[in-house]
Amino acid sequence: MRILLCAMAATAWLVSNVAQAEPIKYKIGLIAKSESNPVFIAARVGAEDAARELGKKYGIEIEILWRTPADEDAQRQAAFVEQLMVAGVDALAISCTDASKVTPAINRAVDRGVLVACFDSDAPNSKRFVYHGIDDVECGRQVMRELAERLGPEGGRIAILGGNQTAPNLQARVRGVRDELAKHPKIKLADVYYHRETAQDAAAKVQEVQTANPDIVGWAMVGGWPLFSDALMSWEPGRVKIVAVDALPAQLKYVERGIVQALLAQRVYHWGYRSVELLVEKLHNDASPKDPRDMAELDRVTQENVATYGKNWEKWLRKS
Repeated sequence: MRILLCAMAATAWLVSNVAQAEPIKYKIGLIAKSESNPVFIAARVGAEDAARELGKKYGIEIEILWRTPADEDAQRQAAFVEQLMVAGVDALAISCTDASKVTPAINRAVDRGVLVACFDSDAPNSKRFVYHGIDDVECGRQVMRELAERLGPEGGRIAILGGNQTAPNLQARVRGVRDELAKHPKIKLADVYYHRETAQDAAAKVQEVQTANPDIVGWAMVGGWPLFSDALMSWEPGRVKIVAVDALPAQLKYVERGIVQALLAQRVYHWGYRSVELLVEKLHNDASPKDPRDMAELDRVTQENVATYGKNWEKWLRKS
């Protein structure tokens, strides 16, 4: 009997200590706008890197659950929020295609104890605890300032490429372009042109507008969608001035050729990395950022630094 009791005690001690040795585990969902947009591939890589590095730092396990529609679809995003709740995530990060359609799902998730962060495109009226990304209005202003500098004192007629008309981040950038444009009376706006956020749709829209309006001498692109394809590579360098947001590998060759004068690069890898970092710090250490709007800077890419900047993508765009 004594031997049996000792054996049982030893087994209980072993089970208890094994259980104590198991690391804390967190599940974090990641919902981007579309799998077809390369900026979100970089964000996914960043999130997975953060999970690995923070896991090692704190002795915990962090699992990233990628749930993103093939193309932009706010209803699918809302459905993914619900699916991730069922899957038992502790937190999630989302770039909102349409804030009005995903806000109710975000609020339900928060009410059920899921910590939510937004990145890239915010849902400011939701119960999310933090947003990480750029100041989109200021981004639009920077695009227009850069374009105005390139056009010079003669000015001319320009167009704005606006992407998805329902995306709050893009709406804000367009407002920023308009704000800055008002300071340049010799620059006239043809119109703002919207489209689905795919390279093919964006390039087709730019080609269509430019053909119909050959007097357009500049494009303020609040996203770099058409530059993800080769569709504009036949344009004469410098004839039409182009300033665009983002600086992915496919876009960099436009700068190298002189077709695009400047790119304002969002730190897309850090969308994922910083979002996971913010969520883990809150989950694991109960640490909140100083400001619920965690702002990031833009990096200016021109012919002078394009080669150096391009080397970042060896890390940022590896396959997940």
